[in-house]
Amino acid sequence: MKTTSTVLKWVAGSIGIGVLTGCVATTPTYDSHFGDSVKVLMAQQVLNPDASSNPNNPAMDGQAAHSAIELYNKSFKAPTPPANVFTIGVGSGQSQ
Repeated sequence: MKTTSTVLKWVAGSIGIGVLTGCVATTPTYDSHFGDSVKVLMAQQVLNPDASSNPNNPAMDGQAAHSAIELYNKSFKAPTPPANVFTIGVGSGQSQ
């Protein structure tokens, strides 16, 4: 009886080690490419990385910039009300 339980422990242990070895063998493929898609997307979103070194870039004057920031901040204080779904296209004067 004692030898049977010892054999079963050895079989279960070897199966467990085999399963863990199989799992560990597949992860380096995934880990080596982890984050590549984020790096590519960030690089694609940059239109001109040397834009700050170009002295001919159009600039915004202070008054226009202040007005743009005020309108932006005001949009969060009083957001536009949602449109009524049932009245879309009614009374617009367009025929279908």
